[in-house]
Amino acid sequence: MSGLNVRMAGQTINDRLLAARHSIAGQGLAKSVCKATTEEMIAPKKKHLDYLVHCTNEPNVSIPQLANLLVERTQNTNWVVVYKALITVHHLLAYGNERFTQYLASSNSTFQLSNFLDKSGVQGAAGARIGYDMSPFIRRYAKYLNEKALSYRTVAFDFCKVKRGKEEGSLRMMNAEKLLKTLPVLQAQLDALLEFDCTANDLTNGVINMCFMLLFRDLIRLFACYNDGIINLLEKYFDMNKKNCREALDLYKKFLIRMDRVGEFLKVAENVGIDKGDIPDLTKAPSSLLDALEGHLATLEGKKGSAANTPTQTASAQKNVASVMGALSSTSSSFGNAAASTRLDNQPNGAAPMFIDDSLRQQALAEEEAAMNQYKVHLLQGTELTGDEDISDIVNKVQSPTNAANNPFLSTAPTSNQQSIVDLFGPTPADTASTTSKASDDLLSLGNPFADMFGGQYYVAMESERLYVNIV
Repeated sequence: MSGLNVRMAGQTINDRLLAARHSIAGQGLAKSVCKATTEEMIAPKKKHLDYLVHCTNEPNVSIPQLANLLVERTQNTNWVVVYKALITVHHLLAYGNERFTQYLASSNSTFQLSNFLDKSGVQGAAGARIGYDMSPFIRRYAKYLNEKALSYRTVAFDFCKVKRGKEEGSLRMMNAEKLLKTLPVLQAQLDALLEFDCTANDLTNGVINMCFMLLFRDLIRLFACYNDGIINLLEKYFDMNKKNCREALDLYKKFLIRMDRVGEFLKVAENVGIDKGDIPDLTKAPSSLLDALEGHLATLEGKKGSAANTPTQTASAQKNVASVMGALSSTSSSFGNAAASTRLDNQPNGAAPMFIDDSLRQQALAEEEAAMNQYKVHLLQGTELTGDEDISDIVNKVQSPTNAANNPFLSTAPTSNQQSIVDLFGPTPADTASTTSKASDDLLSLGNPFADMFGGQYYVAMESERLYVNIV
């Protein structure tokens, strides 16, 4: 416990002082950014992310100010603050208003973190070790976000948000010239994502876990678009000129390499516990497809000894391509369904349930148990409660918090050893005994709940008191 890094309920004093300073200055937006990017080694809290997403949709909120505040937080020396600032930016790019993406793409406020290295840490030697290990992932993550903004600046749309599928897919309906210019941009963004290159053993804390989930979400959408574009490219391949065919073949070869790397990323997702239903199937195209494409290009270039130098053989190659395109169509359908699913988006903090740390889970269970015990005490005030009662006994007590002696709706009052409450204005026992009950006297058959509340000794004293008063 030294310096401003002393922890108070999960947050450091430095976090609280910074939030208080923004509150005093009336800087609500800066305070929200500070809350989302604290030094606490957990993912940004959902309530803070939701508020910032809401801010991007408000016309009176300055998007440049919000973006600059987040960029400023990435200049912090603490790896947790920097990482959470990048995650917040990524979350706003995914779920916020497009104005935020447009500003990042059009401005020069990129993340200059290519040399970032945290050697200090906030939890002593162990924290320093964690910061050192997390620094490479922060550098790769910042590079991906820069590439994501650059691709938006180049093509004027977000690959993760465009329409996908055979009927309305943007890349499926694109003409050949535009497609040949768009696919390299998509490849560059996908390469930056795959360069994150983490394993299941690297996902050791809530911060990098949420980062991985956001990247996993982007990967599914990017590859769905990528696969759509390749299908469209192959469909147009045999109608292209020699120059475009050469470019298309080169793009397809790169696609095959990236398909293998995407498969490795999906294996990591499966190893960390993501439900298999959320992981799309990756069906690889047979090698015969590549042979047919190379044969057609060889025909256009007039190379001797090519396997397809006649129109008949070219037509046969086209039929072969059409038959093996079913594998790519299956992959397109699988990734499209996974991208359309919102189950992962509904997870708290964007993280899957298996990413909850054991220590946090035990802490949450302990807090819940303490809260339940306090609730029991609150419900059963006045009774002896140790907090160790069986749940069935507690339920019975809660359902009957008062005993039957105080229930005025019982036809017969139970006996009680305790002294009854005296009603000075009630009838005497003699009056009660002399009264005959009739059906008309008590239409609801409730009886007189105060009939047996008086003991005989008390009324002897009362009669004596009346006699004394009369004599006086």
